[in-house]
Amino acid sequence: MKEFLEAKYLNPLTDFGFKKLFFNELDKELLIDLLNEIICEENKITDLQFQPTLQLGDLEKDRKVIFDIFCTNEKGEYFIVEMQKAKEPYFRDRCLYYSTFPIQKQGLPGSWNYRLKAVYMVAILDFVLFNESEGDKDYFIERVQLLRERTKSLYSKKLNFIFVELPKFNKELQELTTNIDRWMFCLRNLSCLDNYPSEVQGRIFEKLFKTAEIKQLTEKDMEEYRKSILEYQDVRDAVDYAREEARKEGREEGVGVGKKEEKTEITLKCLQEGLPVETISRITGLTEAQIRNISNNK
Repeated sequence: MKEFLEAKYLNPLTDFGFKKLFFNELDKELLIDLLNEIICEENKITDLQFQPTLQLGDLEKDRKVIFDIFCTNEKGEYFIVEMQKAKEPYFRDRCLYYSTFPIQKQGLPGSWNYRLKAVYMVAILDFVLFNESEGDKDYFIERVQLLRERTKSLYSKKLNFIFVELPKFNKELQELTTNIDRWMFCLRNLSCLDNYPSEVQGRIFEKLFKTAEIKQLTEKDMEEYRKSILEYQDVRDAVDYAREEARKEGREEGVGVGKKEEKTEITLKCLQEGLPVETISRITGLTEAQIRNISNNK
C-alpha cells in the first residue's frame, strides 16, 4: 500500500483511480478516447452521457446490479465499462447478464418495433480470461459478437463484448507505436512512473497524467483512495496466497477437491483482511451463505 500512496500518479486499476480518471461528468474526453481506441469502430464516439450505474429489475424482488460506468453516446448506443481486478468463476455469465439491462431498458410501452440501439460491454481485466488456444496469448483485446454457426457471418451488431486482458500486454516504452499501445501501457504502469514519458506524448495523455496526479486529491479523495488501494492489494494478495498454497500442496487448480479448498483458502484470507462478504462472493463464486459458513467454522 505504501508504494502506491507514495507514487506520483494514481493506480487506474483501483476502483477509485479508475472512476477518478474516467467517470467525470465535467470532462469525458479521457473515457471517449479510451473507448474509441478499444472498440475500434469506423464511426467514432463524439459525446457521452452518463447514466445511473445502479440498475434495478422490473420487480422490487428482482436482483439489482451496479456498473462501474454506464453511459450512452450521441446515437443512443449503450456502453457498460467495467474494471475487473480478479478472476471470477462465472465472469463471462456476469457479462451476459449485465448486457440484458440496457437491452430491456429499450423496451418501450405500447406498440414497439423492437429496433434496438447497440450495446457494448467493455471489460478491462487485470487477469487473463481467454487461454483456450495457443494463439490466445498473442491478443490482449478480444471482441465477441453474435455469429451464425454455419457461415460464421455476423448475425447482429447490436450486442458487443470487448475484453481487454492487461496481463497479456507486455510492451516496453520504446516498443509503443500506436495509441492503443500507449493506453495499455498507462493502464498497467501509470502508478509506477515518476514522470510523464516522451513515448506517450500527446494532448490526451498529457491530460491523463495531469488528472492522475495524487497531489491534486482532496483530503476526502485521499481517504477514499487509501481504502481503494487497500481493497485492491487485499484482493491480489488473497488470490496469490491461495494459489501459492495450492501449488505447495500439489493440488491442480480447477480439479474437484483442490478447487474447493482453494476457494476456502481465498475466502479465509479475504475475511482475515476484512473484505465485505459481497466482494468475496464475486471473487470466489461462492454464495454469501457459503462464505458465512466458512467464517463460522474457521
